Amino acid sequence: MIAAILGLNVEHLVQVFGYPLLFLIVMCESGGLPVPGETGLIAAAALASQGKLQIEIVIPLAAAGAIVGDNIGYLIGRKGGRWLLERPGRFHRQRLQVLASGQPFFERHGPKAVFFGRFFLGLRVWASWLAGATHMHWRSFVVWNALGGITWATIIGLIAYFLGHSAGNAIEAFGLYGLAAVLIALGTGFYAHRRHRRASAADDGATGRRPPDASEDQPA
Repeated sequence: MIAAILGLNVEHLVQVFGYPLLFLIVMCESGGLPVPGETGLIAAAALASQGKLQIEIVIPLAAAGAIVGDNIGYLIGRKGGRWLLERPGRFHRQRLQVLASGQPFFERHGPKAVFFGRFFLGLRVWASWLAGATHMHWRSFVVWNALGGITWATIIGLIAYFLGHSAGNAIEAFGLYGLAAVLIALGTGFYAHRRHRRASAADDGATGRRPPDASEDQPA
């Protein structure tokens, strides 16, 4: 969204500045800045599919950026996140809403929020801050954050690498779970079609092997 507002061509920037920019924007987004980190990963993976970058470097670099950025965001949230969210100023009401809804959620579902928050735009930006602000145990945060960052970079990177810009556009428009729902629906339809064909073939085979009528075997 920020890239669209500023008129930035993220793919062009990633192509020009390469791996360092990919690491930087993913780290900044994970640390709490509203920059297009996931868009950068999608662009880098698409460029890797064209041979301009290497997917073996893109995925680990994005995962590392996500993990480092999240830990920076956690420390910021731990030291002064609540003050930053509660202080008067621009977006004060929105920040209070984030804290009001995020704190009880993190208290009940902290590890799941850290892991799955990586796949949602709002939580991807705010999850590390909220984890720190709600004093989630750091060891638990590190484990689930690392698992989430690695899983996110691998899934998004491979989808964009193998399916190209069409998958990237779908991820940006509908989210990863929207794309997953479409893929599951397509897979279910394909499986049902194959199963129907096999059942039809089995019925045809059974009809062809049916034994002759007993009356035909009796002598006249």
